[in-house]
Amino acid sequence: MDKDSQNIARSDWACVLAALPAGEIKAAADAIARTHEVHDVSLPQAGLGLLTLRDGAFHEPFYLGEVPVARAHVVVRTHDGHEASGGAVLIDDRARLARALAILDATLAARLPGWEAAAALVERGVAVRAQRDAQRLRILDRTRVDFALLGQTEEEEDDE
Repeated sequence: MDKDSQNIARSDWACVLAALPAGEIKAAADAIARTHEVHDVSLPQAGLGLLTLRDGAFHEPFYLGEVPVARAHVVVRTHDGHEASGGAVLIDDRARLARALAILDATLAARLPGWEAAAALVERGVAVRAQRDAQRLRILDRTRVDFALLGQTEEEEDDE
Protein backbone atom coordinates (compact mmCIF):
# COMPACT_ATOMS: atom_id res chain seq x y z
CA MET A 1 0.00 0.00 0.00
CA ASP A 2 1.57 3.29 -0.98
CA LYS A 3 1.33 6.55 0.94
CA ASP A 4 -1.75 7.79 -0.99
CA SER A 5 -3.75 4.60 -0.47
CA GLN A 6 -3.02 4.64 3.28
CA ASN A 7 -4.98 7.90 3.41
CA ILE A 8 -8.16 6.23 2.18
CA ALA A 9 -10.62 5.95 5.05
CA ARG A 10 -11.73 2.45 5.97
CA SER A 11 -15.33 3.56 5.51
CA ASP A 12 -14.53 4.15 1.81
CA TRP A 13 -12.90 0.77 1.12
CA ALA A 14 -16.12 -1.03 0.19
CA CYS A 15 -17.15 1.83 -2.09
CA VAL A 16 -13.90 1.86 -4.07
CA LEU A 17 -13.69 -1.94 -4.16
CA ALA A 18 -17.25 -2.12 -5.49
CA ALA A 19 -16.08 -0.10 -8.51
CA LEU A 20 -14.08 -3.15 -9.62
CA PRO A 21 -15.55 -6.23 -11.33
CA ALA A 22 -17.30 -8.45 -8.79
CA GLY A 23 -15.40 -11.52 -10.01
CA GLU A 24 -12.07 -9.99 -9.02
CA ILE A 25 -13.34 -9.10 -5.55
CA LYS A 26 -14.78 -12.58 -5.01
CA ALA A 27 -11.58 -14.27 -6.27
CA ALA A 28 -9.42 -12.26 -3.85
CA ALA A 29 -11.76 -13.02 -0.94
CA ASP A 30 -11.85 -16.72 -1.88
CA ALA A 31 -8.03 -16.80 -1.86
CA ILE A 32 -8.02 -15.35 1.66
CA ALA A 33 -10.76 -17.76 2.78
CA ARG A 34 -8.64 -20.71 1.59
CA THR A 35 -5.75 -19.71 3.86
CA HIS A 36 -7.68 -18.31 6.86
CA GLU A 37 -10.78 -19.27 8.81
CA VAL A 38 -13.77 -17.06 7.99
CA HIS A 39 -16.77 -17.05 10.31
CA ASP A 40 -19.98 -15.17 9.62
CA VAL A 41 -20.97 -13.06 12.63
CA SER A 42 -24.35 -12.67 10.96
CA LEU A 43 -25.43 -14.36 7.76
CA PRO A 44 -24.91 -12.25 4.65
CA GLN A 45 -28.24 -10.75 3.67
CA ALA A 46 -29.74 -9.00 0.70
CA GLY A 47 -33.05 -7.19 0.73
CA LEU A 48 -34.71 -3.83 0.32
CA GLY A 49 -34.14 -0.72 2.40
CA LEU A 50 -36.63 2.11 2.62
CA LEU A 51 -35.06 5.45 1.73
CA THR A 52 -36.44 8.12 4.06
CA LEU A 53 -35.92 11.88 3.66
CA ARG A 54 -37.31 14.90 5.51
CA ASP A 55 -39.23 17.57 3.65
CA GLY A 56 -37.85 21.09 3.80
CA ALA A 57 -40.99 22.89 4.98
CA PHE A 58 -42.45 20.83 7.82
CA HIS A 59 -39.43 18.56 8.51
CA GLU A 60 -41.66 15.52 8.33
CA PRO A 61 -40.31 12.23 7.00
CA PHE A 62 -41.41 10.99 3.62
CA TYR A 63 -40.43 7.80 1.82
CA LEU A 64 -38.64 8.27 -1.44
CA GLY A 65 -38.67 4.57 -2.30
CA GLU A 66 -36.94 1.25 -1.84
CA VAL A 67 -33.31 0.48 -2.66
CA PRO A 68 -31.57 -2.90 -2.75
CA VAL A 69 -29.21 -3.41 0.19
CA ALA A 70 -26.73 -6.23 0.90
CA ARG A 71 -24.77 -6.57 4.14
CA ALA A 72 -22.26 -8.92 5.71
CA HIS A 73 -20.22 -9.11 8.92
CA VAL A 74 -17.37 -11.62 9.28
CA VAL A 75 -14.44 -12.52 11.50
CA VAL A 76 -11.25 -13.64 9.76
CA ARG A 77 -8.83 -15.72 11.87
CA THR A 78 -5.32 -16.74 10.86
CA HIS A 79 -3.89 -20.15 11.78
CA ASP A 80 -1.60 -18.49 14.34
CA GLY A 81 -4.58 -17.00 16.23
CA HIS A 82 -4.75 -13.41 14.97
CA GLU A 83 -8.26 -12.31 14.10
CA ALA A 84 -10.06 -9.31 12.73
CA SER A 85 -13.65 -8.29 12.19
CA GLY A 86 -14.86 -6.84 8.90
CA GLY A 87 -18.11 -5.72 7.40
CA ALA A 88 -19.73 -4.24 4.35
CA VAL A 89 -23.06 -2.66 3.47
CA LEU A 90 -23.81 -2.05 -0.21
CA ILE A 91 -26.60 -0.52 -2.21
CA ASP A 92 -26.74 -3.74 -4.21
CA ASP A 93 -28.58 -7.04 -4.09
CA ARG A 94 -25.56 -9.39 -4.04
CA ALA A 95 -25.02 -10.81 -0.55
CA ARG A 96 -22.02 -12.87 -1.72
CA LEU A 97 -20.30 -9.70 -2.94
CA ALA A 98 -20.97 -8.01 0.42
CA ARG A 99 -19.39 -11.02 2.18
CA ALA A 100 -16.34 -10.86 -0.09
CA LEU A 101 -15.96 -7.15 0.68
CA ALA A 102 -16.27 -7.88 4.40
CA ILE A 103 -13.46 -10.46 4.17
CA LEU A 104 -11.22 -7.98 2.38
CA ASP A 105 -12.14 -5.29 4.92
CA ALA A 106 -11.09 -7.47 7.86
CA THR A 107 -7.89 -8.63 6.17
CA LEU A 108 -6.83 -5.13 5.20
CA ALA A 109 -7.79 -3.49 8.50
CA ALA A 110 -5.68 -5.87 10.59
CA ARG A 111 -3.04 -6.40 7.90
CA LEU A 112 -3.50 -10.14 8.07
CA PRO A 113 -1.50 -12.25 5.61
CA GLY A 114 -2.82 -11.45 2.14
CA TRP A 115 -3.54 -7.80 2.94
CA GLU A 116 -1.25 -6.64 0.15
CA ALA A 117 -3.58 -8.07 -2.49
CA ALA A 118 -6.53 -6.30 -0.86
CA ALA A 119 -4.56 -3.04 -0.74
CA ALA A 120 -3.72 -3.35 -4.44
CA LEU A 121 -7.42 -3.80 -5.20
CA VAL A 122 -8.26 -0.70 -3.15
CA GLU A 123 -5.70 1.30 -5.13
CA ARG A 124 -7.16 0.05 -8.42
CA GLY A 125 -10.67 0.86 -7.20
CA VAL A 126 -9.62 4.41 -6.36
CA ALA A 127 -8.24 4.82 -9.88
CA VAL A 128 -11.43 3.43 -11.45
CA ARG A 129 -13.59 5.73 -9.30
CA ALA A 130 -11.45 8.76 -10.23
CA GLN A 131 -11.79 7.86 -13.91
CA ARG A 132 -15.59 7.50 -13.59
CA ASP A 133 -15.87 10.77 -11.68
CA ALA A 134 -13.86 12.60 -14.37
CA GLN A 135 -16.06 11.10 -17.08
CA ARG A 136 -19.21 12.21 -15.24
CA LEU A 137 -17.83 15.74 -14.90
CA ARG A 138 -17.12 15.86 -18.65
CA ILE A 139 -20.69 14.76 -19.36
CA LEU A 140 -22.04 17.35 -16.93
CA ASP A 141 -19.93 20.07 -18.58
CA ARG A 142 -21.41 19.22 -21.98
CA THR A 143 -24.95 19.63 -20.65
CA ARG A 144 -24.37 23.02 -19.02
CA VAL A 145 -26.61 25.81 -20.32
CA ASP A 146 -25.75 29.53 -20.24
CA PHE A 147 -29.05 31.26 -19.46
CA ALA A 148 -27.46 34.70 -19.76
CA LEU A 149 -27.79 34.43 -23.52
CA LEU A 150 -31.57 34.03 -23.25
CA GLY A 151 -31.98 37.46 -21.66
CA GLN A 152 -29.96 39.15 -24.38
CA THR A 153 -32.05 37.64 -27.16
CA GLU A 154 -35.31 38.93 -25.71
CA GLU A 155 -33.94 42.47 -25.36
CA GLU A 156 -32.82 42.50 -28.99
CA GLU A 157 -36.31 41.45 -30.16
CA ASP A 158 -37.95 44.17 -28.02
CA ASP A 159 -35.74 46.86 -29.61
CA GLU A 160 -36.98 46.10 -33.13
